[in-house]
Amino acid sequence: MMKKQKWILIATAAGLLATTGASAAGLIEKVSGQLRGDISITVNGGQTQLHPVYIDGKAYIPVRDAADALGYGISWNQKQLDLTTKEVPAAEADYIMTSGVVANATPTAGGVRLEVLGTGPNPWIILTADAKTTVKGADGKAIAAGDLKAGMHIIAEYGPMIAKSYPGQSHAASISVTAERLVKEQAVYSVEKTDGGWRLYFAELKDGVEQPVLALQSGKETRLVNKEGQAADWTQIKPGTPVRAYYGPVLTEGDVSAADTIVVLEDQPTAAEIAEYREIAWKLVPAEQLPHLLTKKEEAQVSVIEPDSAGLLPSGDAEKKRVAEIKAAGGKLIAVNYSTDQDALLGPLTVVFDPETKKLLGFFIRM
Repeated sequence: MMKKQKWILIATAAGLLATTGASAAGLIEKVSGQLRGDISITVNGGQTQLHPVYIDGKAYIPVRDAADALGYGISWNQKQLDLTTKEVPAAEADYIMTSGVVANATPTAGGVRLEVLGTGPNPWIILTADAKTTVKGADGKAIAAGDLKAGMHIIAEYGPMIAKSYPGQSHAASISVTAERLVKEQAVYSVEKTDGGWRLYFAELKDGVEQPVLALQSGKETRLVNKEGQAADWTQIKPGTPVRAYYGPVLTEGDVSAADTIVVLEDQPTAAEIAEYREIAWKLVPAEQLPHLLTKKEEAQVSVIEPDSAGLLPSGDAEKKRVAEIKAAGGKLIAVNYSTDQDALLGPLTVVFDPETKKLLGFFIRM
């Protein structure tokens, strides 16, 4: 198509030269034409400001404007018109971006392999950084790819090719380190809801007694995810929940620090699945129990439990058989728990589901 455009343009240029009084072997010819402002010209579907001049039934267009519209450069030295194709800058790669923490950094022969829990279309991604990767430290200065390590918060551009694995794997084009976080991997001692979000406490044994030694406060930018980078639910965090926390590095008075990313290390449904289970379970709560519930629908505890958990009462023979099948296959069940004003006497209300079908399997016996 471009060759055809070029040929038309050169022919038009020659035609226009013939009408401007330019001389070729003494040949000069005066002609007259009609400017057709009612006829528009498009290039590859794009509208231009060009209008043709008709001479003896042939359409002519201004060579300079036409060349520009068609992507050509033009030069004129009083004897010759030269048309040249313009250099088009190579299109930049359509990189994918992520912003998150390095969960693991493994040295390789040419650089480092990074497991990143971040944002974007791939919340869990393996990135290879090497000599071809532009890497900058937190101070903006260039650093070697091998200096990247776990705990760093980074902004990375990668792709556009991603290996079809889980997690996906790709080459990092650029990596900028924004901060170096401290890391705490431990079970949560206690948790509380605050005006600004959630606060997790971690404890250590002192004189044989567990005492809080660190508090991590969540904020708008804090991410709570599972081991695969998928969003988790804050209401599922309870004393004893194992987590890996990336925070700080600044600690305020009282050993309180801002949480960057909290990774829940135990198997839990994703935030979307939790919302779905809560919706389903709420409809299955016996009507006579609704006045006794202390837990709101959106705060119900959703957890993974063993099929042989004591107290589980299947709803029928089919449900009993299904529980046995899940147990034999080494699977788990999903439980949705509600606190009631009868807990001291009867215990909480717990609804149990099949994780594959999300169908009701039964309830826990209330004494």
